[in-house]
Amino acid sequence: MKGFGNLLAGYERFRTNRYEAEKHRWRKLAEGQTPRAVVIACCDSRADPATIFDTDPGEIFVVRNVANLVPPFEPDGGRHGVSAALEFAVTQLKVPEIIVMGHESCGGIAAALTGCFDGAAAGEGGFVARWMSQIEQRAGDIAAAHGTGAEAARRLEEDAIRGSLLNLRTFPFVRAREDAGELAIVGCHFSIARGELLLLSEGTNNFEPIGEQLPA
Repeated sequence: MKGFGNLLAGYERFRTNRYEAEKHRWRKLAEGQTPRAVVIACCDSRADPATIFDTDPGEIFVVRNVANLVPPFEPDGGRHGVSAALEFAVTQLKVPEIIVMGHESCGGIAAALTGCFDGAAAGEGGFVARWMSQIEQRAGDIAAAHGTGAEAARRLEEDAIRGSLLNLRTFPFVRAREDAGELAIVGCHFSIARGELLLLSEGTNNFEPIGEQLPA
């Protein structure tokens, strides 16, 4: 329980310091939320959107899953966690922006690229393999052409973000708000080692430094 003890110590610091200093903010947040963006990010503990974007509670609506994937619109009666979160954020909260944020050294991407969990049973990697099967064709193509090293992983990380943006637009409620000019969709990639965020350019379809894409 040492890890939980450390978390509880963090909670005590939060209660003593941040909560006490920002009681008004927290009481206002208890009345509802109006986040400025949805961020679809990886579960990876090193790629926390709130840290990377330096946000306060209530500012971003975060959806995290293995490899920050967005499945296509599938109204088949299944339990779709990402789809449910998107539906709530877009149709109920009217969030004006969706950001898909990938990152380097992603374990889910590595699993898809190497096929290390292919055929594994549930509880032994099978759930990961099933989830990552969404990009297995592209993973196979990249592995065949570039191997399974760091360069190949980066290619698949970026392709997975592009694919998730395409899948977002298969959701009727997302497409309708985007077509109406009420919703923007953005892709970006975070380097853990460099602390650098690259933005997917609509013009080139490449990931480029943020500064190069901002107005002068």
